[in-house]
Amino acid sequence: MDKTQNTGDRIAKVIARAGVASRREAERMIESGRVAVNGKKIERAALNVTDKDKITVDGRDLQAPEPPRLWLYHKPTGLVTTNRDEQGRTTIFDELPEDLPRVMTVGRLDLNSEGLLLLTNDGALKRKLELPSTGWLRKYRVRIKGRPTDATFEPLRKGLVVDGEKFQPMTVTLDRQQGANAWVTVGIREGRNREIRRAMEAVGLSVNRLIRVSYGPFQLGNLKTGAVEEIRPRILRDQLGMTEEKETAKPAKPKPQRTRRKR
Repeated sequence: MDKTQNTGDRIAKVIARAGVASRREAERMIESGRVAVNGKKIERAALNVTDKDKITVDGRDLQAPEPPRLWLYHKPTGLVTTNRDEQGRTTIFDELPEDLPRVMTVGRLDLNSEGLLLLTNDGALKRKLELPSTGWLRKYRVRIKGRPTDATFEPLRKGLVVDGEKFQPMTVTLDRQQGANAWVTVGIREGRNREIRRAMEAVGLSVNRLIRVSYGPFQLGNLKTGAVEEIRPRILRDQLGMTEEKETAKPAKPKPQRTRRKR
């Protein structure tokens, strides 16, 4: 194969689309000598391949990439959004249904946050949904200790600088006071680390519950805690402008799925 050819796709992208790893993870696998093309190990990701090339990862043939799929997951509190945790804490992947294929998370929710987390089998789709340029609003129901007024949140609406980090303006609506706590709805378009919690702390408030209720057009709705539900291919195609060729077979009607028990 001519390495200077411009046809085809980058090797890391092809591996990610096959659901083996994210694109970044695939690049590390290539650099470690775990990937071969047409029987020859490669060590650089700057290589295009086509469907005529034979690709192996760790000696096994790379399967044809599955069409992109997307799932809604109601993440409970107390789970880490990572494949494995150095501190030995339980991750979402320990609790996902056993019949789910290999998936990646779209963004993260921290240990004490809950609600809607998107899962996908496709690295390119993951990156597309995470890009700030996508412009999708992410909404959260937030419970705060204290008695704020609407004016309390004005700095958040204008955009804050916290520890030298610029936060984009948020939409903040004071919903109701409930005893010693207040409920607010917050909308953001970027997913910086603990952004809402840090922004609230900057105006003297403490968050004691944070629930993501939507990510762009995708809603948490009545999805039960710990449950997973696949977005129907036609809806996914319509929302993301995907071509019909990428549409998968219709998933079965959503049904309750058992989650793995902690071991």
